[in-house]
Amino acid sequence: MENKIQNPLLCDIETGMCEMPDSATTVAVQTVSPVKIIYFTDPICSSCWGIEPQLRKLKLEYGKSIELEYRMGGLLPDWSYNSGGISKPSDVAHHWDEVSLHYDMPIDGDVWLEDPLDSSYPASIAFKAAQLQDPHKAVLFLREMREMVFLHKKNIAKWEHLATAAQTVGLDLEQLKTDYQGKAKTLFQADLALGKQLGVRGFPTMFFVDSQGQPEKVYGSKPYIAYEDALQKQLPSVKKTTIDPNWESLFSVYHTLTSREFAELSGRKRQEVDSYLQHLTDEGKLRKVTTKNGVLWILQ
Repeated sequence: MENKIQNPLLCDIETGMCEMPDSATTVAVQTVSPVKIIYFTDPICSSCWGIEPQLRKLKLEYGKSIELEYRMGGLLPDWSYNSGGISKPSDVAHHWDEVSLHYDMPIDGDVWLEDPLDSSYPASIAFKAAQLQDPHKAVLFLREMREMVFLHKKNIAKWEHLATAAQTVGLDLEQLKTDYQGKAKTLFQADLALGKQLGVRGFPTMFFVDSQGQPEKVYGSKPYIAYEDALQKQLPSVKKTTIDPNWESLFSVYHTLTSREFAELSGRKRQEVDSYLQHLTDEGKLRKVTTKNGVLWILQ
């Protein structure tokens, strides 16, 4: 009997993980902040999109005590494999629609039918180029790329879409392209090497690293409490900042929010969120982007 090989694009909804071939190594990681979170992700990882609500909440409640370090994992090198029931881009379309419903995060799988990606490497390398220029804008750039591919069905393996995302968040496009064609490739390979060294076998994977360099791993998409517990284990004295649940406050920090994200951050009941945000939209305070599997709300 053949061993089952997990296709990385076929994310396991039960475990919340987009898995890579097995690898297992444990090493200490150096850190200078109270707690460093090394986050292995990929621009087209649907489970990573699924934890955006938890991640955004973690930043608001514990941002003063953590240093979040984004590392690219290399989810889709190319299509030179056939495993896990996925052998071509069109196989991903239905799966993404299922993942969208499971995480209550808008994902339109039709990108795999209309303009499929041949690799996640270009977007990953572009992110590394953005980090060279401005780490904060790089995180905004990653979010913009994700909204493009998951909601707007844009093939972010194409430079034209990467360029649009970069300009939207205020990156220097000429510098980005120079780094994209040069230094960023080396940095991306370094991320892949570190992931292999740390035994990363899927995404999302987060290592909460304490001041002694010892990591606590959270593997896959988990409820918010799992990330909070990992942080508190590594820094028992950590203090939580109370989130201002007012919509203006939340949208001033995150200019785009899904309904699920707003519910997570505001503490409102999920079933009440859409009508509440629709009212704000009717008043001209928000703009609404509707997809076949959910809504994105944008500050006007």
